[in-house]
Amino acid sequence: MLQSDKIFIKWDDFHQDTKDLCAKIKTTGIPFNKIVAISRGGLFPAGIAAYELGIRDCTVVNIATYVGAAHLKLDEVAHPETVGKVDEHTLIIDDVADQGQTVRVMRRTFPKGYYATVYAKPVGKSDVDIFGRELEDKWIVFPWDVDE
Repeated sequence: MLQSDKIFIKWDDFHQDTKDLCAKIKTTGIPFNKIVAISRGGLFPAGIAAYELGIRDCTVVNIATYVGAAHLKLDEVAHPETVGKVDEHTLIIDDVADQGQTVRVMRRTFPKGYYATVYAKPVGKSDVDIFGRELEDKWIVFPWDVDE
């Protein structure tokens, strides 16, 4: 369902879009052996991808945010040492590449990872290696953001 200023994603659609992303990932031929979920939005797609891609080595990373003068600034990965080794066989997953800022922060810490998002907006899509579906530059309301 789409309103003029928002895109509403339903659970079934999110699940299918994540499975479609996994199908694209399989076509890369890269033997991924680890998933890093970017918390919080990446938790759901990372769980689905772990099953779809048969990957058992999964971990979570947080981006530390700092409130500045009038904005929220993404600055660094919180406790990157807890993630362990990240190489070209590591799939790093988030829900959306909006402006690309999260991925740019992550790439500073984990430059060898392969970045995937379920959705990408026009500005953020060039920051990820692969995405499932492109969306308009509108506010996305994910299924976990609403009461059904």
